Amino acid sequence: MRRINNTITLARASWEVLKADRELVLLPVISALASLVVALTFIIPVVATGSFSGGNAKGGPVTYILLFVMYVALAYVTIFFNAALVHAANERLDGGDPTLRSALNGAAARAGRILPWAIVSATVSLILQAIEERAGTLGRIVTGLAGLAWSLVTYLVLPILVIEDVGVGDAIRRSSQLFKRTWGENVAAQMGFGLLGFLLILPGLLLAALGIAGGGATAVAGIAVAVLWGITVAVVLAALSGIFQTALYRYARDGSSGGGFDNSALRGAFAPR
Repeated sequence: MRRINNTITLARASWEVLKADRELVLLPVISALASLVVALTFIIPVVATGSFSGGNAKGGPVTYILLFVMYVALAYVTIFFNAALVHAANERLDGGDPTLRSALNGAAARAGRILPWAIVSATVSLILQAIEERAGTLGRIVTGLAGLAWSLVTYLVLPILVIEDVGVGDAIRRSSQLFKRTWGENVAAQMGFGLLGFLLILPGLLLAALGIAGGGATAVAGIAVAVLWGITVAVVLAALSGIFQTALYRYARDGSSGGGFDNSALRGAFAPR
């Protein structure tokens, strides 16, 4: 219960930061739209030429290369806008007044750092996915644990890339060091946001169920509102997660996050092992 309360406290602190810069909610929205455009740019010609059907690539090495480039491009788009969010959150925690433009300019200034991290992230994801598809039940469990370990150890890579302006190798090493030094309840805090998202999405699911039970126009309206609610929750949580990630990095680095965060709450989420 204490861990859940801690996560709620951190989410509220993140919310206070987000309320001061509400336009930052647009970053996850723009990221999703840009990802959709990138995906369609690659998928439409591949499907149209019959190079990918039945879940299998049939165009030979060229098709696999295009799919890999698509994965990298999608990773880059996501990481770029997350970097913009981290830059803005760091500016706010420093006492500044970030804008959408300053956030995007901050990410653009780290474009050269972001691309290698996008390549590494896409490569690791594809490798884990390939192993999972070919492995048995035990292999899937091991792969899932490996993916979880990778996400935890590299959780602070993006704030390090954006704020410290170092290379990917150094960022991964720094993230690993900070994780080892400040292990504690960091895992519970990260998973807490997932739990929070699940709880927030429940009203939308309930509304959709009531609409479907009513039938006709009521069902359409209920589903539409539920979908809109789900999108809103996902967007807001993405922004809150980026703010929290930045504050957590600052606390791990300096022992103080700055801004509106309660350092005692962060201490509970990032307690020494």
